Amino acid sequence: MSRNASERITYFNEETITGIALPERFTFPFLYEPHPLTKIAAEELQQYLESLTDLDHNFGLKEDQQGLVIGKMFGVLVIQDSEGKLGYLSAFSGKLADSNDHPKFVPPVFDMLLEDSFFLKEQYILNSINDEVKTIEADQQYLSLKVDLESFTLQAAKETETFKKQLKINKAYRKDLRERRKNVISEEDYNRFDAYLIRFSHYDNHQFRLLTEKWKLKLEEVQQKLSIYQDRIETLKKDRKEKSAALQLQLFEQYSFLNKDGKTKSLQSIFGNTVFGKPPAGAGECATPKLLQYAFLHGYKPLAMAEFWWGSPPKSEIRQHKQFYPACNGKCKPILEHMLEGIETDENPFLINIGEGKELKIIYEDDSFVVVNKPDDLLSVPGILINDSVYTRLKYILNGIEPLIIHRLDQATSGLLVVAKTKDAHKDIQKQFLKRTVNKRYSAVLSKVIAEDDGEIKLPLRGDLDNRPRQLVCFDFGKKAHTTWKAVERTETTTKVHFWPHTGRTHQLRMHAAHELGLNAPIVGDDLYGTAASRLHLHAAYLEFVHPVTRKTMTFEAKEEF
Repeated sequence: MSRNASERITYFNEETITGIALPERFTFPFLYEPHPLTKIAAEELQQYLESLTDLDHNFGLKEDQQGLVIGKMFGVLVIQDSEGKLGYLSAFSGKLADSNDHPKFVPPVFDMLLEDSFFLKEQYILNSINDEVKTIEADQQYLSLKVDLESFTLQAAKETETFKKQLKINKAYRKDLRERRKNVISEEDYNRFDAYLIRFSHYDNHQFRLLTEKWKLKLEEVQQKLSIYQDRIETLKKDRKEKSAALQLQLFEQYSFLNKDGKTKSLQSIFGNTVFGKPPAGAGECATPKLLQYAFLHGYKPLAMAEFWWGSPPKSEIRQHKQFYPACNGKCKPILEHMLEGIETDENPFLINIGEGKELKIIYEDDSFVVVNKPDDLLSVPGILINDSVYTRLKYILNGIEPLIIHRLDQATSGLLVVAKTKDAHKDIQKQFLKRTVNKRYSAVLSKVIAEDDGEIKLPLRGDLDNRPRQLVCFDFGKKAHTTWKAVERTETTTKVHFWPHTGRTHQLRMHAAHELGLNAPIVGDDLYGTAASRLHLHAAYLEFVHPVTRKTMTFEAKEEF
């Protein structure tokens, strides 16, 4: 059902926005503090969502609701209409209650669920193929033939192996007879006896050939009957694969995105030059591209955006109900780079060296290594966009000696780092890290009061391919990640803890703190898995390892400054 453009806009109450200045530039979508107007829009949208009583979608927010829980990213886009009036558009990611058409929300860039759409027609064909494959695979004659083939194959192998053993016994028996008759009977009698044994051998080989031929024919007969089914299944699957690929390509071309100048680009052309080579699953279905598309189509001026999570957190990612999040990198970044072309956005914070001017303190130095106390916001090694780092500063300080990085800390994390000055020291200390004999302790402040006093967390982690550098909890493909912890101080709203990581996965402590299966309490200031603050309250406070030359135990401690 189509709706008028005016039905999609929610205009602000003038009294609500009095005194709020318009944003000077559009939001940088991949790291932002929501503008006051987007906060008001998001609050109103959340109130609207809370008022929906007949929406058949399980966000996991009602205790008595059963079935699959699917939380959603929702987005708001503050716009000016052609008359200069301020309002906002709303959107959701993917589908909502298995539909794309809902009051208040903008439509998708392309609605594949429209009646008589090519997608539904092709999907019907694909489903028919799937049904036929399932029917064949459930056919009793097909299943019986598969059982027969497996049974006959095992039986043939067993009988053949038994016969081979008997042939070996017979051969040894003939050899023994020859040895015992040799030099005992005349040569003429021995030759007649040997000819008899040869006929005995030929008989054995003939019987073996009969056995193998019998099973060969039997197996070929069953396989021939089975192939009729298997060939049909293979043909159907090949047809399904080809049709699915063609449908995917057709969909990519239907998703055509506008920018403010009216220039369009399809998903295929947008992602053709990326590392993906083709659009990832779900590309184009996120909230912000939908919002911008609708604004450009109807001549609205986009001013600011924000996205928030609505619902229970998913099992793999860190998502908190009502919390704001940036647009994703993998699916949205290439699309938004095109859609925002020619629009001035807030400065890219990833281009700003926020560690500039913060002191890198040297705690200890000898001929083998140096231990430093890294300030928060300084990179451990040069990044793609920023060169300033522990490595580059040490290279200058050490005056010609190449710093050899052994381990790293996240840019936002402060604390102790050991850096080798010789290849031998690097090899030795790195080996200690790999063997997990290095003792590390971190201090952190969590954003909640934790009732327990201590514990351990074992949640396997892997990178989020669609949204780097974020990590996911993944029990199927994640790498082992193990942390022990102890609460050391509590306030009314926070808990200070000590962490001992036994593995060194990316964002391990941040994920183990934030995830609902961990402590379910993001570290204060964690802008990836919690809420941004003046800094991330995570500090590498203690480091202990064996000196690569003297073999003495070296211990270092640097107290956190938060």
